[in-house]
Amino acid sequence: MRFHLTTFGCKVNQYESQVILEHWTRQGHVQVAEPAQANVILIHSCAVTAKAVAELRKSAAALQRSAPRAGILITGCAAQTFGPELRGLHGVVGVVGTQDRGRLLEGPDVLLQQSANELFSGSKSKANMLAGVSDFRRARAQVKVQDGCSHGCTYCIVPLARGPGQSREPGEVVEEVRRLLAAGFREISLIGVNLRLYGQDLQPRSDFWDLVLTLEQTFAPLWADRARLRLSSLDPAMLGTKALEVISGSRLLCPHLHLSLQSASPTVLANMGRNHYRPEAISDFCARLEHRLGLYALGADLLTGFPDEQDSHFRETLEFCSTLPLTYAHVFPFSPRPGTPAADRANQVPEEVRRDRARQLRTLAGTKHQAFIRTLAKRNVVTMVMEGTAPYRGKCEYYVPCRLVQKSEEPGKSGVGETSEKNRVLTARELVRVHPVGTTLKGRDWGLECVLADETGECDAVTPAGSQESGERRADPDGVVRSGPGSIAGGRRAGPGPQRCP
Repeated sequence: MRFHLTTFGCKVNQYESQVILEHWTRQGHVQVAEPAQANVILIHSCAVTAKAVAELRKSAAALQRSAPRAGILITGCAAQTFGPELRGLHGVVGVVGTQDRGRLLEGPDVLLQQSANELFSGSKSKANMLAGVSDFRRARAQVKVQDGCSHGCTYCIVPLARGPGQSREPGEVVEEVRRLLAAGFREISLIGVNLRLYGQDLQPRSDFWDLVLTLEQTFAPLWADRARLRLSSLDPAMLGTKALEVISGSRLLCPHLHLSLQSASPTVLANMGRNHYRPEAISDFCARLEHRLGLYALGADLLTGFPDEQDSHFRETLEFCSTLPLTYAHVFPFSPRPGTPAADRANQVPEEVRRDRARQLRTLAGTKHQAFIRTLAKRNVVTMVMEGTAPYRGKCEYYVPCRLVQKSEEPGKSGVGETSEKNRVLTARELVRVHPVGTTLKGRDWGLECVLADETGECDAVTPAGSQESGERRADPDGVVRSGPGSIAGGRRAGPGPQRCP
């Protein structure tokens, strides 16, 4: 059976789509790039904002028009929270909520034979966690170590959509990381819905930093300087002495943290149900981490216009973020979600005020982001995981896009070509050392402009490997999606030493 897969939302959704993809292809089903060629279309949905649900409805309608003979299945968070409504959409033949998502692994043919009511039964089994991959669609892989959340932030629909927290056994995570390294991936992100809850349901009880330490002890002896781990969003309450020791002592972790900050106003945090951390403790941790690491990237999620957020509360957040060493931020105006306490609260902030406050934070974050890129441009060497080859591009350890330019090229002008007689062909997933030579601060090509650096710090040349986006999958003329090139070359992590590029 031919299937088309569309994924919305977070990294956890992307990972779970990969789990489904691997199961279905092992059963003999074939993924196709064009919806019109599919017998069944699976939409993996998001429900975190009203906009996400509106995009889901729009996508379902467009897919039904382009593939009127295909049956549409919807899964993900919106399927769990808006199941009855989604079942009524034209062309939708089934809705699989997150509590029953384990049935997705039975295959598209089985799902099409079952009724919508059967699909939305909600078994709440831990077997429904959807975990375990051997490949990934993108050049930088992900491993889900935790799912669900039982904290209960007053604005958040995730506990309703995904249920209480569940953790994967450390041994399972180790083996999955091992498989991905063997498959040629050189950057692996550890992801979850709420990593602060990792290990609370395991025996013996542990925490996320125990897991990171296990991975460090297992893989650093062989893979330090040849591969790296990246941490996904962290709850600020996780940032204690143990976190400082694990992060600063790691030979695998990228120097990059992303915090689910939301607000820096104690009043707003209390109203959000997030008064389990203090903004000043975050500042203290960041200062101690800078003392240990030197330069590192710091991102944050921020929410503006929460019910009863006064101008004074917002100024607390704005002023705090101005002093925090942020390098970027994801800023969202408050979006009331049905079934959450915040949706029914009085003193809702007008939408135009929410958006204006978001604009102010984005402007501040943008200024900090550009300053950070300028700082990175002064570094001698960074390491980049290759994600594309036309032009050569990827992300460095500081979560900043990089692209390779000709050695003789003036900064600000793109191009790839031969720069010496020592030519190299680079492939997706490869970890390479590059020397920044300039920056692009605006437009689609923003980030660092770099040339290759060899092991001694001298500049190598690159030979274009074709126009294919090597880190992704492409469709053959028959519509079947197959993997791109997978040859890998190791690299070295940037470190001290007399590395020089002209």
